[in-house]
Amino acid sequence: MVKPYFPNDMKKALALQRELAGLVKHAGRPRRVRRVAGVDVAYHRGRSLNVCAVVILSYPGLETEEIVCRQGPTPFPYVPSLLSFREAPLCFDILESLRKKFDILLVDGQGIAHPRRFGIASHLGVLLDVPTIGCAKSRLIGKGPKRLGKTKGSRGSLTHNDEHVGTVLRTRTGVKPMYVSVGHRSRLDWAEDLVLELTPRFRIPEPISRAHNVVTKERLRMDIENH
Repeated sequence: MVKPYFPNDMKKALALQRELAGLVKHAGRPRRVRRVAGVDVAYHRGRSLNVCAVVILSYPGLETEEIVCRQGPTPFPYVPSLLSFREAPLCFDILESLRKKFDILLVDGQGIAHPRRFGIASHLGVLLDVPTIGCAKSRLIGKGPKRLGKTKGSRGSLTHNDEHVGTVLRTRTGVKPMYVSVGHRSRLDWAEDLVLELTPRFRIPEPISRAHNVVTKERLRMDIENH
């Protein structure tokens, strides 16, 4: 496990991403998956706070086993390719404090589908040395297929600079696709199949969807208190 370090200087952050990207493992998978975790972050602009939630679900039953939600300061300005320095510190603290152990972590963000091949899913995976998958709602870099089937399970390569960095994956028929990429210690084809298994109802994988619901409710509660 790498010692956590989150510089608030942009040049140092860029250098750290380039350094740690070399530690990402693009292969592997857990021998057995019993629990899956999802993490999501929301911002409370009025108080310059992040709200982060981690939800652990049983697998394959998807029963909720643990939920942790916390607030923390926003330590870094908004820079699209450096979001991990804005979000990861609080995520890391929560993930370190969990009572239950999980086998795979799904992150609302990019893995290696990133200009320096080190998005937040890779950052958390390397710091914790756990298997992670990046599940982003939008594309940060690269080009997807010219045509993508409209049915659930349709997929195509996401490429950047002639490198296969992820998959454009339709997780629900007729709905916008997700962008799936290796975070750490996970093989892409296996990650795609797992993400599909974890989207029985919505576009977004269930662990992230439930974490999103938690942070949304907490942010609403904070808004009410702030008024």
